[in-house]
Amino acid sequence: MSTPCYLGLGGNLGQPLSLFDKVVAHFTALPAASGVVESPRYESEPVDSSGPNYVNSVLALHWVGTAHALLEACMAIEQQLGRVRTVRNAPRVIDVDVLLFGQDQISLPDLTVPHPRMHLRRFVLQPLLDLNTSAAIPGVGLASQSLLATLDQPVQRIRADFQN
Repeated sequence: MSTPCYLGLGGNLGQPLSLFDKVVAHFTALPAASGVVESPRYESEPVDSSGPNYVNSVLALHWVGTAHALLEACMAIEQQLGRVRTVRNAPRVIDVDVLLFGQDQISLPDLTVPHPRMHLRRFVLQPLLDLNTSAAIPGVGLASQSLLATLDQPVQRIRADFQN
């Protein structure tokens, strides 16, 4: 049995568009993942840090396995693509976060689902809603309602010919 999941992708160093393509390819190749679909990509300003603007998108997929196994897959892909963890919110080449794991609410030392700040970030909500207009965040409510409180956060959909 598989679980519908959503992952947040972000990056603001190097070539995030190319790395996003590689993340999609990695997940598509995993036997535990199926139905991998990426939202449109957006550009947004950094939150709580400095540096270049971020590129963000959301992946939808079905996962056979635990949420923790999905987290481990995300971290392994990040590492393969050159992610080096330094301080929180530091600029990075790639970030792959577990946003939603079905309707589960998980609180572990290394994994919190739903992602604890997703309902506060337009760069997460907008691409999530592009994939699923009726998406709900367990314990919070409809993502569309959360989006209304984030409309002051500028995000811009990236054109197909965008170069960073």
